Amino acid sequence: MAYEISRLSETRSDLAEGPTWDDRTGCLYWCDILGKRLHALDWSSRQERHWDLPDVIGSFGLTDDPGRLVVAIRDRVAILTLEDGTLDVLAEIETGDPRTRLNDGRVGPDGAFYVGTMDDRPERQPIGALYRVRADGSCETLVEGVTVSNGLAWSPDGRTMYHADSRPGIIEAWDFDPATGAMSGRRLFAKLADEDGRPDGGTVDADGRYWSAGVSAGLLNCFSPDGTLVEVIAMPVPRPTMPCFCGPDLDALVVTSLRPLADAALLEAHPDSGRLFMLRPGVRGLKAERFSLQGPA
Repeated sequence: MAYEISRLSETRSDLAEGPTWDDRTGCLYWCDILGKRLHALDWSSRQERHWDLPDVIGSFGLTDDPGRLVVAIRDRVAILTLEDGTLDVLAEIETGDPRTRLNDGRVGPDGAFYVGTMDDRPERQPIGALYRVRADGSCETLVEGVTVSNGLAWSPDGRTMYHADSRPGIIEAWDFDPATGAMSGRRLFAKLADEDGRPDGGTVDADGRYWSAGVSAGLLNCFSPDGTLVEVIAMPVPRPTMPCFCGPDLDALVVTSLRPLADAALLEAHPDSGRLFMLRPGVRGLKAERFSLQGPA
């Protein structure tokens, strides 16, 4: 099916990622990882604002206080107060390894922040991991041997967790306990080659389908809950990075993208790279989970 895909914002990032809809404030947040900046767009007015951060911001999530976000900044997970931009560090992750940085992260159904690391060198080796961080600063290692941690998302009932490793092009699924965060039953969900769109960021719609940004092929891939590829959408830029359902009805699918700075010809051919795009695929998304600042009940 052909969709009308429009440009949502005039802001252009080097590496736009992590679009997150806050239904309480009517704002869409996203980050520019390399630009060390967090952005917010008011959905009604289309007014934008931003916060500059002291280092690369790999990802972030909503908290149960709309005035604060949980953010992953290179090797720290912290609470960002939006009013004054202050950061309160919760946990330090892989601080002794200059090869890695924090990347994709998302709040889970259990109110914890799940965030992974990646090998930040061009050669990319499986030296990263996936972690769970709670409000008390406790940090638990969940998965090791990851090259580029990405694609975190949960099924509508919270009982399946998805996680991708972008470099080998795999998406895995786990059985997940939404009350405790217990994980089991690790299995391969999908594997994609470069030409198919290796998985970057992901999201799940209200029908349980998993949407994955195919960063290597300019595609948006949609999978049924059993891992069947059911739809492929060509994006207007070659490097889409993450989809997110937005808007008051959660029926607008916003996709971030990056600028292919190492490929001058590709960058020249696609000057809109690094912008946000929107389409309406005829399905609705899910509300974002919120980090529990008080920890589990």
